Amino acid sequence: MKKKILIFSLAYYPNHVSGAEVAIKEITDRLDTDKYEFHMVTLRYNSNVAKQEQVGNVCVHRIGITRPDPTFEDLGKMPLHLNKMLFQFQAAFKALRLHRTYKFDGTWALMAHSSGVPAAIFKLFNPSVPYILTLQEGDPPEQIEKTMRPLWQLFRRSFTSADVVQAISTFLGQWATSMDYKGPLAIIPNGASVPVGVQYDQVELDALSQSVGIKAGEFVMISVSRLVHQKALDINLRALAQLSQSVRYLIVGDGPKMDELKALAAELNITDRVVFVGRVDRSMTSKYRKIADVFVVPSRSEGLGISFLSTMAAGIPVVTTQEGGIADFLFDAKRNPDQPTTGWAVDKENPEQIVEAVTHIMNNPEEAKQVVENAQQLVREKYDWDKIVKDMETEVFDKVLE
Repeated sequence: MKKKILIFSLAYYPNHVSGAEVAIKEITDRLDTDKYEFHMVTLRYNSNVAKQEQVGNVCVHRIGITRPDPTFEDLGKMPLHLNKMLFQFQAAFKALRLHRTYKFDGTWALMAHSSGVPAAIFKLFNPSVPYILTLQEGDPPEQIEKTMRPLWQLFRRSFTSADVVQAISTFLGQWATSMDYKGPLAIIPNGASVPVGVQYDQVELDALSQSVGIKAGEFVMISVSRLVHQKALDINLRALAQLSQSVRYLIVGDGPKMDELKALAAELNITDRVVFVGRVDRSMTSKYRKIADVFVVPSRSEGLGISFLSTMAAGIPVVTTQEGGIADFLFDAKRNPDQPTTGWAVDKENPEQIVEAVTHIMNNPEEAKQVVENAQQLVREKYDWDKIVKDMETEVFDKVLE
């Protein structure tokens, strides 16, 4: 008989997709549909999206305040910004109603700060139903804990009542322990969004380069991320101002810091060297990486950093910090001499170190090539989705559902 699992997730396809949502889809699409049946409670946001529909192998049940085709910025404005707070209780009530119909064999919360509270409430009413908590958070734990203070007892219970916790990095696993979680802990990362060695049509890549104004002889720096404080793209702009005039910077993505970053580029007199590409379809992000020479996102915090793994898989040098989960896979020649070098590490808030790293990559192409090969090998061995899904099945789902 199929095991029915109810997923709690703040967002899901087709809109507002990030690493956590990608992970859900990669995992659920690969698991045996004769063995598992997945349902999800998530926010709707967009009134033009169905309240209930099948997305891949997940039956999605959507709730919350909506408006037609909201932009990313709309999500932070009245009334849509109320959704995250209301979800903490609306999702629990929706789940309890669904349980009467489907009789779930387990629940699965994606991220404690967004989905742990409704999962903990469901567990209070259904203590015999196993509960899985996945930690995917990118913000610093101390910031999350401060935000969740009004619901502290329920938030803490989202950890302590879990039957198993899966964390995507060692860093997040340590957070679970600090929150007094005593049960089984599985460190299973996310995978790269593209397999190692994917080939792209060069004519298409050349056309893409031309469309964003890249000229012959320019060295291209790129970031692919939400434009938020956490990603520290302001530090990239300050580094660009100190780099050679031949360096151009592509910023792929959108977010609340867009206007602030444009203003900073103007202040630094580098507007003509920065291209704000904006939000693009996820199918295009790997192509944008391939027209660049180096990927730079000096994150102030990261739960893991799927964009870095995807960049490594694509064969592009990576410059970033070793904050949070990045330290699990970004090994620097000077800072991690016991590991094969997979990238260039910099300190937070340090544009000068970015300048040094990017200049070194520009001047040492053979060394960069070797580092890229090391990174691709690491992704191939540890961050392949098929391997990750197998680990999820044996170390998480089978452990609590059998």
